Amino acid sequence: MSARLQLDGISKQFPDKNDGRIHHVLDTVSFTAEPGEFISLIGPSGCGKTTLLRIVHGLEQPTGGTVMCDGHAVVAPELRRAFVFQHFNLFPWRTVAENIGFGLEVRGDPRAEQQDRIDFMIRLVGLSGFGQHYPHEISGGMQQRVGIARALVLEPDVLLMDEPFGSLDAITREKLQRDISDILAKQPKTTLFVTHNMDEAIYFSDRVLVFGTNPGRIIEQVKVMLDRPRQADVVRASREFAAIREHLWSLLSRELQQ
Repeated sequence: MSARLQLDGISKQFPDKNDGRIHHVLDTVSFTAEPGEFISLIGPSGCGKTTLLRIVHGLEQPTGGTVMCDGHAVVAPELRRAFVFQHFNLFPWRTVAENIGFGLEVRGDPRAEQQDRIDFMIRLVGLSGFGQHYPHEISGGMQQRVGIARALVLEPDVLLMDEPFGSLDAITREKLQRDISDILAKQPKTTLFVTHNMDEAIYFSDRVLVFGTNPGRIIEQVKVMLDRPRQADVVRASREFAAIREHLWSLLSRELQQ
């Protein structure tokens, strides 16, 4: 399953801790994500991308505007909207399997069903044989796979990913990109994906939202008209990829200069 997200005029303000002046993080951000659509958010640091994900999840409330998920207002976190963080945030005292199954426990799923789902997700994310390992016994890339499996095991309608590959080395990042692309092809989710990597944004996305800063706002929505399924090497060698990348860079460099 996947859901339709509607963001209408989302604004967020914070008082400055030093002088009390109001800091405008987001200013009237509006867009719609259709069921199963993959949308990347890119922009300079500090433009409110992560804050926007937290608002969509329900972890924070906007100062103005509304978020609707399949026609229902988002007012608090729900298990149908899953969050994958940049940092692994695993429980060190729980095994891989126990970390993956945490949300199922909270939801109160029958124990036998929990185990079936956990076993399926372990296989799906390529962690067979590591279910009884603890986080400190596996690599960073494996830990991020656990974080992704913990989100997907709940069969969410919406997947929110905040630079999930940002702390990984280049080789591990490339492998995970391909694996997650394959997983989402099998289990499509409405996905909002924060990244600073233009190549990554193009490879995954149906649309890329380019954000400006001071305040955070959408300066352009760029459609990625590349056929699916996508093979990373073929996509990155194409003229279309190069043209989109050049356009994204022109938007971002203009914003950085300002």
